[in-house]
Amino acid sequence: MANTTSAKKATRKIARRTAVNKSRRSRVRGFIRKVEEAIASGDHAAAAAALKAAQPELARAAGKGVLHANTASRKVSRLASRVNALSA
Repeated sequence: MANTTSAKKATRKIARRTAVNKSRRSRVRGFIRKVEEAIASGDHAAAAAALKAAQPELARAAGKGVLHANTASRKVSRLASRVNALSA
């Protein structure tokens, strides 16, 4: 358990940041899930629209440090290739 005042404050700050990051991560997962569901249904238009909505969310998560920039980029790339494969 934290003893010093500064350590107690640090613990409170970590708890707040964890809650915010958990919310952001959950939000990103929701956007990715919508793209996955649209791909599974085979609807190219819906999948493209869902991907267009998911891209800025992934970029925002990377910018805030919730995801690594390369991870976000990789996820967008893989989703985009799967969406494009629907139209072929």
